[in-house]
Amino acid sequence: MKNILVTGGAGFIGSNYINHILKERDDYFIVNLDKLSYAGNLENLKESESNPRYKFVKGDITNSELVEYLFSKYEIKHVINFAAESHVDRSILGSEIFYRTNVIGTNVLLEVSRRFEVEKFVQISTDEVYGSLGPEGLFTEKTPLDPSSPYSSSKAGADIMALAFFHTYGMPVTVTRCSNNYGPFQFPEKLIPLMIINSLNNKNLPVYGDGLNVRDWIYVIDHNKAVDLVFEKGVPGQVYNIGASNEMTNINIIKLILQILGKPDSLIQYVKDRPGHDRRYAIDASKIENELGWKPSFNFETAIESTIKWYIDNKLWWDRIISGEYQKYYSLQYSVK
Repeated sequence: MKNILVTGGAGFIGSNYINHILKERDDYFIVNLDKLSYAGNLENLKESESNPRYKFVKGDITNSELVEYLFSKYEIKHVINFAAESHVDRSILGSEIFYRTNVIGTNVLLEVSRRFEVEKFVQISTDEVYGSLGPEGLFTEKTPLDPSSPYSSSKAGADIMALAFFHTYGMPVTVTRCSNNYGPFQFPEKLIPLMIINSLNNKNLPVYGDGLNVRDWIYVIDHNKAVDLVFEKGVPGQVYNIGASNEMTNINIIKLILQILGKPDSLIQYVKDRPGHDRRYAIDASKIENELGWKPSFNFETAIESTIKWYIDNKLWWDRIISGEYQKYYSLQYSVK
């Protein structure tokens, strides 16, 4: 049995990982450490909460005493660090929590992991650490880091620190950098769920700038299959880019969602662009494909339809989220041009 500490497991990607992996593997015992910040939701894990190979602990990765206690109590030998403050817009409004969680929290995990001699530490990162691409080219693992936002700079700092622990201490650290995820349980501030929910509610769809910013999209289950492959077979000290070679402009995604839902383009409302908005991301995933044998299995057109259906079928889930502080944030962030 592999005793794995999964941090941030109540968030979008982490909860999908836990639900997926507990169904796929019977040799994993998962301890999920999550502080349940605004985007953490235990409802995401209903299908896993009764599994005897799963344990949830509420807590912060910056709490070294708690992290040490969990390592000792559950004999943790593996770490997958999903925990992060992850929304660029929020990092622009206030950055301190991003550096506290993403940098200091990662440092705590690395230090405790080093003392307990972990067998594998997977740092989950983002393609945003590379900055912005021009109209051509792809991010490779050798692309210099050039983060543009407080969020991406905090993730870049964590990546460099994790790799430094490999080089300095020989810790078995790997880093994954993924393109934009979409799928079930994604918090409604992110582009795809925001546009789906607003469309369903016949509300305006706020589009930053001209809407021509390009992102490379990957279905969350494809991402998590890649994470598990890196966990099992990744080479310590290496970085693995994860992407599905699916570049789309924001406006084209929004129009596709409107088309699938049978809603008019007149719902689109252009708003003031956010500061430092990267123009284009695109991932070269040939390393993980060639060295570890991973390939995405979900077609975008099929997966986006499944994602839309999930939000239609799970209105109670997002109804409970879209209230209170989120509404205040929404009004603050999306001011009309």
